[in-house]
Amino acid sequence: MAELKEADAAQLHQEDVDIKCGSGGDAPPAGERAAEQTVKSEAPEESDAKPSTTTTERHISIQTKLEGLEMLVDLNGAGRKSCPLCPEEKFKACYSHKLRRHLQNLHWKVFVEFEGQKMCICHLPCRNLKPSLSGDQASGRHVAHYHCVVCSVTIARKTDMIGHLNRHINKGETEASYSGSLDVQLEEPAPSGQAFEIMKELGTNVQLLPNYTTPQKSDTYFNRKMKTNRQLVFCSLAVLAGERSPLECLDAFGATGIMGLQWAKHLRTAVKVTITDINDTCVKMIKENCELNDIRVDRGPRGPEGAGGEVKGAAVATVEVVKMDANVIMHLRSFDYIHLDPYGTAVNYLDAAFRNVRNLGIISVTSTDTGSLYSKSPNVTLRHYGCHIVRTEYYKELAARMVVATVARAAARCNKGIEVLLAVALEHFVLVVVRVLRGPTQADESTKKLRKLVHCQWCEERVFLKLGNMVDDTLPCNCHGSLPGKTAVQLGPLWSGPLFNTGFLRRMLSAAVQHNMDDIQQLVKTLICESECTTLKSLVHGPSALTNQVECGVVIKTLQSGEESGAADQSGKRKSGEESGNVVKKLKSDASLEHPPFYYSIHRHSIRGMNMPKLNKFLQYLTEAGFRVSRTHFDPTGVRTDATLEQFKSILSKYSVPTYTNATSTQTSVSTENTA
Repeated sequence: MAELKEADAAQLHQEDVDIKCGSGGDAPPAGERAAEQTVKSEAPEESDAKPSTTTTERHISIQTKLEGLEMLVDLNGAGRKSCPLCPEEKFKACYSHKLRRHLQNLHWKVFVEFEGQKMCICHLPCRNLKPSLSGDQASGRHVAHYHCVVCSVTIARKTDMIGHLNRHINKGETEASYSGSLDVQLEEPAPSGQAFEIMKELGTNVQLLPNYTTPQKSDTYFNRKMKTNRQLVFCSLAVLAGERSPLECLDAFGATGIMGLQWAKHLRTAVKVTITDINDTCVKMIKENCELNDIRVDRGPRGPEGAGGEVKGAAVATVEVVKMDANVIMHLRSFDYIHLDPYGTAVNYLDAAFRNVRNLGIISVTSTDTGSLYSKSPNVTLRHYGCHIVRTEYYKELAARMVVATVARAAARCNKGIEVLLAVALEHFVLVVVRVLRGPTQADESTKKLRKLVHCQWCEERVFLKLGNMVDDTLPCNCHGSLPGKTAVQLGPLWSGPLFNTGFLRRMLSAAVQHNMDDIQQLVKTLICESECTTLKSLVHGPSALTNQVECGVVIKTLQSGEESGAADQSGKRKSGEESGNVVKKLKSDASLEHPPFYYSIHRHSIRGMNMPKLNKFLQYLTEAGFRVSRTHFDPTGVRTDATLEQFKSILSKYSVPTYTNATSTQTSVSTENTA
């Protein structure tokens, strides 16, 4: 009987893999088991012979309903039955009515829910033994724990499991990402023995290695939080494809190839996509992802033999996959659109990017070294970007202007100028999109916009330094006269020009609506309002709102003028003669309409003991005072305005209410009632 009980317990308590029975394996089990477990117990050799290519099975403690937990044991049968989630020494075999109460009150009552999946507490020996007081682990006891539905890790406390799941949610990892229900059956397992994971974004499927979230341990790093960045880059390319086509575009750091595949799958024949990476594993996975999305892999003029891939059905698009260093391919070939997204800073690739980029082409740069950009490592900032910065209330815009300044210097070394189309700084990255303008004249115009910034460390007033002015005489505040010591510092050099192009952003909004990118539409609308420095929310993104945009003397074809424009306009050539001169005069006259640099945080400058007005109300008060105002994407509490800090504070104090007003009025009304 002892051998029978041991065999029964071994079969009942098996988890994700089959457990071979010991000496009592030939004895019949005492209770009935589920059909799947019966099949596994009858043929253990067959399951061991073939390695599994699917993801790890879900633990038996994770159920959706209480009935699923009760189905692990036949509660309708006669005789004593053991708990499937407790060992024999903790809970002895009992009758059905007692076992049902045990499952409900002990295991089901304290579950942790995540997206409909309920993780019940488990007492099986899944974790290491907790040492006893004497330090002997053999005489210790097993610790109750939960099995994570996302990553299968075991955690003892319920509060720790809730915090662990919240970290998965912040990273964008869900149960569907780790489930075994794949869209496509993969024949080749991953090098680690586990299966590839399939992820779908913007209608594009990519397979990922199990350790894709750790860049130090994975060759094919993939970041879910960069979805906004990928969509912004896609919309900028879609706008350029509407100006002239076909475009030769380069994804210089392919990794999984998700960005280049999205370009090819949605823009089709308007783009000729080249994806490059220096890593063999990345190049191999990019080609497999091309087959996964019915995209044909082009061998390319410099590709090795056998590099192409055939698609079983009709190919949706064609992509060229090259194993080459990013600097090398940008030196060898010319492109209309280049996207740089290395791990960290991109300053090492800017010179090569501007060397052969075509005139009126676009270069998008994504920098993820937030430690140096957001003033956490000033020495690294000085080493990479050649700028001196300190931590300020407007540190995100400071980072964006610092990256643009570095891009402008790299372009000037190649006798090229830039026009900033877009600059976005969010929590995880800084994205800068610029248009390339050839010629030393354009390069000189760009370098003139690189200036030092004078920043007051006491009140945080700031202004760009002009040539021939003293530092303390530049700031409009009086901190240098009323306070001892040096109050102002010079930051930079930074980009002093505009960070947005309104016409380009409006066409990006049209592309976002056309391709159903709901995640970034509100962000692009905020950028349009910020570029115009207005609070107007009525943005029309239909074809009727699109007109010919003139950017740096260049006529840009839009959806409305697509049929009327000729071959000269489609090529994106500049105007010549009197028209070009008129355009330059128009640009100079519109220079005063550029958005003011930087912003003020309403919380940073709030008055102590005063209740400040709502942000939208405060924007209305500034507008009524005759200032240009708008909200900013850099800071949800920031206000971009052309008012000085002194004017900003005066209006804020004018419409702020003392915090004790309500208490005084209430006390007065109570005393009046008592007197009456």
